[in-house]
Amino acid sequence: MTGEPHTLTHYIGGKHVEGTSGRYGDVYDPSTGEVQAKVPLASIAEVAAAIANAEEAQVEWAAQNPQKRARVLLKFLDLVAKDTPTLAKLLSSEHGKTVPDAIGDIQRGAEVIEFAAGAPHLLKGEYTTSAGTGIDVYSMRQPLGVVAGITPFNFPAMIPLWKAGPALAAGNAFILKPSERNPSVPLRLAELFLAAGLPGGVLNVVNGDKEAVDAILHDDRIKAVGFVGSTPIAQYIYATAAATGKRAQCFGGAKNHMIVMPDADLDQVADALIGAGYGSAGERCMAISVAVPVGQATGDALAAKLAERVKDLKVGPALEEGSDYGPLVTREAVERVSGYIQKGIAEGATLLADGRGYYVPGHENGFYLGPTLFDNVTPEMTIYKEEIFGPVLIIARAGCYEEALALPSRHEFGNGVSIFTRDGDTARDFSARVNVGMVGVNVPIPVPIAYHTFGGWKKSGFGDLNQHGPDSFRFYTKTKTVTSRWPSGIKEGASFVIPTMH
Repeated sequence: MTGEPHTLTHYIGGKHVEGTSGRYGDVYDPSTGEVQAKVPLASIAEVAAAIANAEEAQVEWAAQNPQKRARVLLKFLDLVAKDTPTLAKLLSSEHGKTVPDAIGDIQRGAEVIEFAAGAPHLLKGEYTTSAGTGIDVYSMRQPLGVVAGITPFNFPAMIPLWKAGPALAAGNAFILKPSERNPSVPLRLAELFLAAGLPGGVLNVVNGDKEAVDAILHDDRIKAVGFVGSTPIAQYIYATAAATGKRAQCFGGAKNHMIVMPDADLDQVADALIGAGYGSAGERCMAISVAVPVGQATGDALAAKLAERVKDLKVGPALEEGSDYGPLVTREAVERVSGYIQKGIAEGATLLADGRGYYVPGHENGFYLGPTLFDNVTPEMTIYKEEIFGPVLIIARAGCYEEALALPSRHEFGNGVSIFTRDGDTARDFSARVNVGMVGVNVPIPVPIAYHTFGGWKKSGFGDLNQHGPDSFRFYTKTKTVTSRWPSGIKEGASFVIPTMH
């Protein structure tokens, strides 16, 4: 990087707005370790101003019919498609994931926008004629008003679009508080929404830290909050939102297992684990971090194949073609993951590959960590119990199918799980019985497509409704039910009995 770091802004009322709090955060280039930008951290007053702007803009937006709102989303998709190469490089430069991975980040978000463009159908209510004599009953879905999304660093395009797309399509105004670690892509997405015809103020981007989060949680004008991040913060936001009368949809940590049955194709399994475990430097809530081979022979063979493949992984700068994965997002993340590796060694796990001290020539100050692989990990070890969120894959062996099934089912997290097998009965039994929210059968990362719902169980998810799919429209709307009668001259007199269908 050359020159001084540039200063970013908020995006309020359809224009860039400079921060006024006097507080700023550093935005790094993880590949070099240099500060490339300063991001303003909003005060309570700045958040309140953005909410007031959104509240005013929402009235006219909600009055648009769903088809017109959908057309804005469709135009936005066209603009994103044209801008994807630039967006991907911008995303990679702040996050550290490779450009192909960044393109996938953008595409997965765009797919939810495609689904949300079906709002005219998804917002239809129910209708019953002649529920009683001359009485019709019908329901309608109406927007909540102003809603908010607090989104993580690891998917700076996908998660904001997962949150904002259905919310906007349903007629709400949206306050986005993206991660302060990589805010440039969310700001650019807001510009593209405006260019697509979204009225200024309907989508506002407010950068900030905990002060901004608390301002959102305690403002009565915010009717719902969506969050993705760590479990402790998910629990905090869920509890605080409930205490202040808001709907909340909060997703936390994960410890995703892959069960490997003896009949599985181990070359296919090894390739799947390498991609799912080390892609994006393991900074994914759906990363596979625990391989569970069933049986001694399966475990020995799988460990050997993984150890061989790990040697060939190329870790390099995010923008460099050919990198399998890039740096972690911050130096603190490298230190935290390195601490977990040391704990694994101290607690008796077998270290097959150590990624600490990894340096990329010419980028010695970048936030790199090589692929790490552990074998003989047990459920009592810290590296099994806690989410590491880095390029660390562990092997926790199981003696039989029932033991393997119990591991993800008993773990405190319940985001995703996968099983690799050729046996349909085993796959069917596993899918039905495992105590986890999303299941893959011979699919390493079981992220559902946009028109199904995404959400984990146990300490991976808090709230009754999940992300994208039909649940997203249920979350961002309230149902009004109308009971209607046109008397046509009928005179019944006063009734003091609760109405029934008789």
